[in-house]
Amino acid sequence: MKRSTQVFAVSALAAALAACGGDGLNSSSDATGTASFNLTDAAVDSVQEVNISIVALELKRDDEIIRFDVDPASGLENINLLDLQDGTVATLISEQELPAGQYEWVRLKLGDESTFSVVDDNGGVHGLFVPSGDTRGLQTSGFVVPADGIVSFTIDFDVRKSLINPPGLGRYLLKPVLRLADNSQVGTITGAIDPTLLTQTCSDSGSNPSTYAGAVYIHEGHDVIPDDLGSSNEPLVVAPVDTETYEYGAWFIPKGSYTVSYTCDIDELEDTDGSPADEDLTFVPAEGIEIVVQAGEETSVTFE
Repeated sequence: MKRSTQVFAVSALAAALAACGGDGLNSSSDATGTASFNLTDAAVDSVQEVNISIVALELKRDDEIIRFDVDPASGLENINLLDLQDGTVATLISEQELPAGQYEWVRLKLGDESTFSVVDDNGGVHGLFVPSGDTRGLQTSGFVVPADGIVSFTIDFDVRKSLINPPGLGRYLLKPVLRLADNSQVGTITGAIDPTLLTQTCSDSGSNPSTYAGAVYIHEGHDVIPDDLGSSNEPLVVAPVDTETYEYGAWFIPKGSYTVSYTCDIDELEDTDGSPADEDLTFVPAEGIEIVVQAGEETSVTFE
């Protein structure tokens, strides 16, 4: 499982940063702070490529939208989101001075949708449609830039939850599930599946461990009964298990309490009618394993 961090250079061509007051963090109307934004993708194993074009990053503060255009040499204007897995990130803006205060949202602006595509596990190339992608872009939650402070965020693009293949449509849909993580408040969950357990559980589910080794489900909180994607109790992240090493990893997990569990059942995101599928998956252990993630630390969980 690769664990390196790859950085794509981006030229921050910002609109003029007007002096904005009323941020509630500093009495000076021209107070500023420094912010960085990265992009990553929660791991997914159902397709080979998800290609989109990102042309700009926009930040909304009060009535002002601050825009940073992507440098064409950065690679972001034609990027495979699956290249940003296992802790790999693309830099959107780095150590950029911004007006201090509360921001309403951060948005990824997309380019020419005719270039978007999905390559499935069999090598087939399919079109990819992003509803409102050409106008609204991909938007996530708000954040704060402290006066005279430094903050760094990562936008976690969960392709596994976002990618839909409606029957009969002839192309994929991308309904973005984005999570904004404060890098100072996140940790990592890693571990492995015991080969004997993996062989047994995959055999019981009818899966071949050499082609599908299951996944680890990470639910927020303790005393949580693990459930699948599409249920009323969806996991925060699903981390696929590597078919060669039997290892898994989940990065940029906010500090706090979690319940982790393993299954070799295949979790379908939609049923034959294209509706969200709520399935009965067999988890090991059935009640999950309770852990606590600390900021800046790696929590290891091995399923035996």
